[in-house]
Amino acid sequence: MELVTTYLKHGWDLKGALMQPSTRAEISAVKPDLATEITIKDSSVDGLWFSRPSHQDRVAWELRLLSETQYALFETFEPEETEEEREEMKLEMEAKLRDYVTGSPVERGH
Repeated sequence: MELVTTYLKHGWDLKGALMQPSTRAEISAVKPDLATEITIKDSSVDGLWFSRPSHQDRVAWELRLLSETQYALFETFEPEETEEEREEMKLEMEAKLRDYVTGSPVERGH
């Protein structure tokens, strides 16, 4: 929750999470209402999705790995990009995060 507090202080909003079942159980014990506040996807890695407005009407999204190792992926979306295009890019970011954790090369051409 410290990490979330830091992001909120810098203008980011917590939008979602990727969580392993064990992490989800741990966090649910501490903050049982979290699943009603954000979307939590089951995953093989733990990460948090943050978003905030960016310059020139863009929207910045960051996927932050929950680990002792600091690692995050960042992308800005143009106002004219469709929600479908944004979701596709976010899925690619999730795949990159999993690949980073497992040490696998990122697949191209999805």
